[in-house]
Amino acid sequence: MSRKESLEDQFLKLLKKDEKFRLAIASYLGYNKISEKLDKYDKKFNSILEEIKLLREDQNKLWENQNRLWEEVRSLREDMIKGFELVERHISALGARWGLMSEEAFREGLKGLLEKELGLKVERWLQRDDKGIVYGYPSNVEIDISIKDKKTILIEVSSHIKASDVALFKRKIDFYISKTGEKVDRLLIVTPHADEDAIKASKEFGFEIYTKV
Repeated sequence: MSRKESLEDQFLKLLKKDEKFRLAIASYLGYNKISEKLDKYDKKFNSILEEIKLLREDQNKLWENQNRLWEEVRSLREDMIKGFELVERHISALGARWGLMSEEAFREGLKGLLEKELGLKVERWLQRDDKGIVYGYPSNVEIDISIKDKKTILIEVSSHIKASDVALFKRKIDFYISKTGEKVDRLLIVTPHADEDAIKASKEFGFEIYTKV
């Protein structure tokens, strides 16, 4: 019998006869398996902890960016409110001088005011209305337009706004959209004088109206 066989025989005999030896072997084998599983779990756990850490870092960056964005929006809104308040004060002053000015001069004065105080460069959009959609007969249609921060703003500037003027502005807006296919972001009416019905109609259509009445 070879030495290898002799060792195997001795090992088997010990397993059969020696209970302590059997328990020691079983314990050793079980410990190795458990140790291997624990190592695997440790690796998975560490991997999960690393992912959680990265997620928290990303979340913190997201909150920081969101807070900065809200602060910028709040600041911009405050600046716009202050700008429009100043515009309204100037509108009142221009309204007091209205008797010395023509309608066209008055409109140009208000446009200059919008550009100076709010950075709204107002330009005239002109298009032929062959079907008479706006006025009921073929005519040229003019709309004051301003584009700021890639947003399109249509503006009606006048010394005096009546409800019929608001309805006319709405038809101009519809005509502009049908011709250009562009999205309009804001609709403004700027005037020192507006009838009560005009103010109600503006709210119904969702127009922003800036006036001192």
